[in-house]
Amino acid sequence: MIAPGADLKIYVATRPVDFRRGMDGLALAVQEMLGLDPYCGAAFVFRAKRADRIKILVWDRTGLVLVHKRLEGSKFVWPQVRDGVMRMSPAMFAALFEGLDWRLVRPERARRPQLAG
Repeated sequence: MIAPGADLKIYVATRPVDFRRGMDGLALAVQEMLGLDPYCGAAFVFRAKRADRIKILVWDRTGLVLVHKRLEGSKFVWPQVRDGVMRMSPAMFAALFEGLDWRLVRPERARRPQLAG
């Protein structure tokens, strides 16, 4: 089960990949293209050339999980295409997965509590 908690590391491949790739092909892409370990428990997000498709690969300690989603009638907001990978917070990923503009997600500033007295 993929549970995007605060400690889940999420990596987004910024270049489109061939969406005919399955689990093994994407795990190989994580190693070769991103230089990361596909079995580390992080979520790896891939995009197709068409901006309406997303694949997420994650090792859940019992096996590889592959999630594939196609948005109907709209497109995902993707990072600028560059070589490599970018990190994304779980809140940004949740917005991306829902088809929202993840760039508008900002962390709330932590306020220091006032001491009573």
